[in-house]
Amino acid sequence: MLTNLISDDRPRSRILAVLLLAIFVGLLFAPFLFPGVRALDTAARISVFILLAASYDLLLGYTGIVSFAHTMFFGMGAYGVGLASQHLGRGFGSLLIGSLAGAALATAFALVIALFSLRVRAIFFAMITLAVASAVAVLVSQLSSITGGEDGFTFQIPRALGPANRMGEFAGIAITGKILNYYLIFSTSLVLFLVLLRVVNSPFGRVLQAIRENDFRAEAIGYRVVRYRIIATCISAAVAALAGSLFALWLRYVGPDTTLSFEIMLDLLLMVVIGGMGTIWGAAIGATLLVLAQTYLQNLMGSAADATVAIPLLSRLLDPDRWLLWLGVLFILSVYFFPAGIVGRLRAGR
Repeated sequence: MLTNLISDDRPRSRILAVLLLAIFVGLLFAPFLFPGVRALDTAARISVFILLAASYDLLLGYTGIVSFAHTMFFGMGAYGVGLASQHLGRGFGSLLIGSLAGAALATAFALVIALFSLRVRAIFFAMITLAVASAVAVLVSQLSSITGGEDGFTFQIPRALGPANRMGEFAGIAITGKILNYYLIFSTSLVLFLVLLRVVNSPFGRVLQAIRENDFRAEAIGYRVVRYRIIATCISAAVAALAGSLFALWLRYVGPDTTLSFEIMLDLLLMVVIGGMGTIWGAAIGATLLVLAQTYLQNLMGSAADATVAIPLLSRLLDPDRWLLWLGVLFILSVYFFPAGIVGRLRAGR
């Protein structure tokens, strides 16, 4: 049953299997294993970004398409939920309508971009997607009467998902609507992640990999390369929008900086590269490592700087304000020692 659930895409490495199991167990029991607001927020972000990175890997890793518009689709899903909740009320129906509307809009945009752009090669398609994403980000910032402009806007979610909803205790932990909200996000992300895993391991996914390796040969044996790329782009955009909906539901806030920022696009690239392109499991590894580093690396460096205060040079190098520098160093080292990503290296080692 487990083999069918993961579409027969086994880790093929004991170390990788242990890492994936640790991530799954950690996220499944996060409210009880890591009590505290910050830890729960980190777990929710990891769940969302695993899904977002997996959807991007469908494009970059499996199809060989370099796109910079993924955060645009992510933002469409987030704004869909926010606007629906703001105008239709705080019920679950509003969340569903907003999520589906955001996914539909993202799919439509992806279809238009793909129809007019996927026939061009490599960097030209990337530049087109970057231009479209930048234009949409500027438009959202300017339409302040609808989107809240650069400040964004907050919205209300169903009372059942709010922290004020107390449903008792379990293992000494108060079960609130916020924990229910977390499990809604975690379970939805898990289901969509498994759907992507099924897609890439289906005959459709095998064709995508063939196109990535040699699109001329794939075209020569009868596969319509452009059609397959368009379908992959639309699937990726829809899943990215649903990830954005989950992120907005968790934050209860939507703004350009949290959903449309180019920094998120760079984070996605890092997640996919660190985890391993062309391996959906790599998205889980890369997203987990990067979100944990962004959340806790600065604190760890602060503790290390205090512990080495007797060594002035080392203490200054470990200053918490330099955490981005060390994050960059860690990324360079990971690319150097794991050129095929962590998953690729572990599987090759086996």
